[in-house]
Amino acid sequence: MPKLSSETIQEKLNRKALVLNHSLKKEKKKRKTKSLSAKERQEMKIFEIKPEQQRYELFLPLHELWKQYIRDLCGGLKPNAQPLMVQSKLLKADFHGALITVAKSRCPSYVGATGIILQEMKHIFKIITKDDKLKVIPKSNSVFSVEIDGFVSYIYGSKFQFRASERSARKFKVRGSMDL
Repeated sequence: MPKLSSETIQEKLNRKALVLNHSLKKEKKKRKTKSLSAKERQEMKIFEIKPEQQRYELFLPLHELWKQYIRDLCGGLKPNAQPLMVQSKLLKADFHGALITVAKSRCPSYVGATGIILQEMKHIFKIITKDDKLKVIPKSNSVFSVEIDGFVSYIYGSKFQFRASERSARKFKVRGSMDL
């Protein structure tokens, strides 16, 4: 256009649309927040219970909430309730806050340990005892008893080695008893 006179340029531009360079704004994709890795969680000690918080009385309200949760789950635990139905519901239940007792174990030092479950992991239960001690009890080769309103149920830890979230969606097969 520099070779044209200004009048010719004005004539060409008169009553015509002028298109300028148009840049499209690209939409920014939202990134998902990255969750912490297992190593990072371990370093940050997210799941560690501090010694001053390891008191049995602090977890009694959690136990009361758990009892209410089980009553709601099993429909009241009436005397005429079918034991197989209650056991199948207990297999899929969450046990954080349950008062359990180790009935049998290969390791005799675990037998008789009673406490409220604070943390349930794939292979262990962390319980707090009445004398404010935090005990780690392996699920494998152990039998646990849980009492709810006079109904005592036994849980075989070796067949129970799943996370609570995995267990709720799992179908359990009936198999023979196990040796300890």
